[in-house]
Amino acid sequence: MNNSIIKNALELPGGARFYRCALQVNPYEYVKRHCSTNKYTDEDAYNQAIVQSCLNSGIEVIAITDHHRIHTSTKLSLKAKDAGIIVFNGVELETKEGIHIICLFNPDEQPRRIESILAKCGILDIQEPPQSIDFDCDDLLHKSSEWSSVCFAPHITCNKGLLTAIQKNARSNLWKSPCLLAVAIPGPVSNENVEFNQILQNKDPNYLRERPIAIINAQDVSSPDDVEKPGSSCWIKMSAVSVEGLRQAFLDPSSRIRLSSDDAPEEHAEFVAMAWQGGFLDEAAIHFNENLNVLIGGRGTGKSTIIESLRYVLGLIPLGEDAQKSHKGITSNVLKNGTKISLLLRSYHPSKREYVIERTIPNPPIVRDETGTVLNILPADIIPQVEIYGQHEISELTKSKEKLAYLLERFVEKDASLSQRKIEITRKLERSRNRLLELNKERLQIKERLAALPSLEETLRRFQEAGLEEKLKERSVLVKEERILKTTEERLVPFKDWIEQVRRELPIDRAFVAIKALEGLPGKTILAKLDQVLEQLTQDIRTLLGQMDERIQKAEAGIYETRVEWEVRKQQVQEEYQKLLRELQKSKVDGEEFIHLRQQIEELRPLKDRQEALERDKREYEHERTQYLAEWEDVKTEEYRALEHAAKKVNRKLRDQVTVEVIFAGNRDSLFQLFRDQIGGRLSETLEILGSNPSLSLKEFVDTCRSGAECLTKNYAIPGTQAERIAGAGIEILMQIEELDLPPTATIKLNVSPEGSTPNWQSLDDLSTGQKATAILLLLLLESQSPLVIDQPEDDLDNRFITDGIVPKMREEKRRRQFIFATHNANIPVLGDAELIAGLVAQGEAGEGKALLPKNLMGSIDTQSVRELVEEVLEGGKIAFEMRRLKYGF
Repeated sequence: MNNSIIKNALELPGGARFYRCALQVNPYEYVKRHCSTNKYTDEDAYNQAIVQSCLNSGIEVIAITDHHRIHTSTKLSLKAKDAGIIVFNGVELETKEGIHIICLFNPDEQPRRIESILAKCGILDIQEPPQSIDFDCDDLLHKSSEWSSVCFAPHITCNKGLLTAIQKNARSNLWKSPCLLAVAIPGPVSNENVEFNQILQNKDPNYLRERPIAIINAQDVSSPDDVEKPGSSCWIKMSAVSVEGLRQAFLDPSSRIRLSSDDAPEEHAEFVAMAWQGGFLDEAAIHFNENLNVLIGGRGTGKSTIIESLRYVLGLIPLGEDAQKSHKGITSNVLKNGTKISLLLRSYHPSKREYVIERTIPNPPIVRDETGTVLNILPADIIPQVEIYGQHEISELTKSKEKLAYLLERFVEKDASLSQRKIEITRKLERSRNRLLELNKERLQIKERLAALPSLEETLRRFQEAGLEEKLKERSVLVKEERILKTTEERLVPFKDWIEQVRRELPIDRAFVAIKALEGLPGKTILAKLDQVLEQLTQDIRTLLGQMDERIQKAEAGIYETRVEWEVRKQQVQEEYQKLLRELQKSKVDGEEFIHLRQQIEELRPLKDRQEALERDKREYEHERTQYLAEWEDVKTEEYRALEHAAKKVNRKLRDQVTVEVIFAGNRDSLFQLFRDQIGGRLSETLEILGSNPSLSLKEFVDTCRSGAECLTKNYAIPGTQAERIAGAGIEILMQIEELDLPPTATIKLNVSPEGSTPNWQSLDDLSTGQKATAILLLLLLESQSPLVIDQPEDDLDNRFITDGIVPKMREEKRRRQFIFATHNANIPVLGDAELIAGLVAQGEAGEGKALLPKNLMGSIDTQSVRELVEEVLEGGKIAFEMRRLKYGF
């Protein structure tokens, strides 16, 4: 990575991530006391083997947890820290009831303080500690928060585990204690017996907890082989490895804990880091998280500027008109000309690659690869289907049914061949239209010229009756012969034009099979041969064209020789003709007029053959166009079906929340615009009739137009004057109508009933602004491989919609998709458990100041400074407050 400001951005906190943690690693002294199979006689060898096994298994965090002792962990702790492993100081305690509980302290906690805490538990002799402490389990759990520690119950389904050491009411009461945050089992929940399975899944009514308990894998590790066992470790998400990080994970296990048996997070395209040089965000930078990112801060601190910077650097244009104005205003007046935005993004399709996009306002974006080489591609080629929405833009989208249909596009399985077919058929239809128009133009010209032929032939007949033809026979025949010579010359013209057309296509473009273009492809050695194939073909075609040139030149020479020879005959006939004319003049007969008349007729007569040929071509072209139009309708129908299938997919995923229906060719704007531009006049009734027709077929409409105004009025109830104007619009306009691609539209309905009630479906038109935004947000949050960026998604929404609809979907999808939101609402970062919360502050006076992204205000809510900023800046409903109370401890 050659971009220094991006390198600096990557040094910033990136928020919470998964650490693989083994939270019950036993020190050597424990193994000596309890493991008869211990093969290590030396503590250093044991420690080295454990640490190496952790490194081999990708363990980044361990907790060393001897029974009632802390001093025995010292050497293993130092060894692990030297290897780069983070170590929680911990101890495994046995309560008065005989239940084992593990207490963990911060990695920097001093052993002496832990020993003093053990003394409070009744462990006064650290060499020979008692079998159990002075506290029962519930007391210990309550006390642990006072000691700045966090507890979990290990091996709960085994000996001295919470679910086996006590029974009945005592067990259920302890299980339901709000101070019990986490328990450990050796594998997936499904491996436990029916009784324990129901308890762990919070389905047993006697053990029902208000908040489900966190379940982790933390089996005893007493040998290097134990480290490799799936049940000895799990993944825990933290921004900083600390007691608070663990506590936050235990409070929100569905977001922050992944068992060894759980699927790994899905790889997805993501923005990695972003930095600015110049403008309102000068020298600011951010290191994004791959999951949920939330930008917070007071008004005017730059949240919207970051959102619009992302849109600008990617070269994306807002969908809504108001959003376009806002985007332009921010780029022009806040970011300003000369500001450089750099964005590092990571793509996993078809393989993992990183790119840096740089854009200096007002220039276009530049894409670089990992080496800094400028690539001839657009940002959209790397990371397609990125969705970015500015403030209130979602509400603006609800006003356009066509744009609502566009939202479904990302749920459509892309068929490149279908898109290519559509492009090809569009070109064929355009060529077909142009050919028919040219042909029709020539037909009309020939028809006009041939209209004079009957009159000319009648005049010729009178000359013939006067015996003039016999007298001027030789000169009359000469006219026919000259016509034959001219026709012969004309026959060569199409071939000469064709040769020039082919010559313009040479050389064949071979850039796509050049060595550089094939770089990185496993089959590049094989594919490189295609370059030689196309080069040889270019040479062969040039040779053939040269040969054709020679043949045509030879033909032209032959025609020339024939003409020269014929000109001698013509001269002889002309001399006789002039002599005859002089004799006719004495009789007052105009022989020149007769010859001119003969010339006119001879020039017109071939047009009859041409007219017949054109009629044949017309029938052929019209038949060909009919085939193209059938293909065109098939392609449009296939596209619609794909979109309809996407709508059904959305309806399944948002069952009882949102339903979507796609209307084929629902957007008639392009048809109406064509009418206004090409036909004009009063058309209001026509447009209203066609706009309200749910099953309008453009082909049927055009066929009716060709049948005349009466049919238009009869079939479509179009007023007479308007029908006459449309029917008489001409074949070009009718063909343009046939070729239109009327986009589909979508109607969206939202279930406004409370959960569990009978669904009450309301269309967007009947919903409040907030309800409309809710329906669209639920669509946007559905599965995608590309990032979703929204400026203040809570706009126009009440907290119930956010907590009941938006947040659950956000939490579900963030595991496989990156979200970046700017918000003032606590529900999103708190209930959504944002992996990265980035706080912005403004510096300086309005209009002259700048925005800052302080390093200490970047992290998750397990970072104290970030937590304090959330409390200060954001507002939320009752649920958000309660969740904050639990997470912040107030």
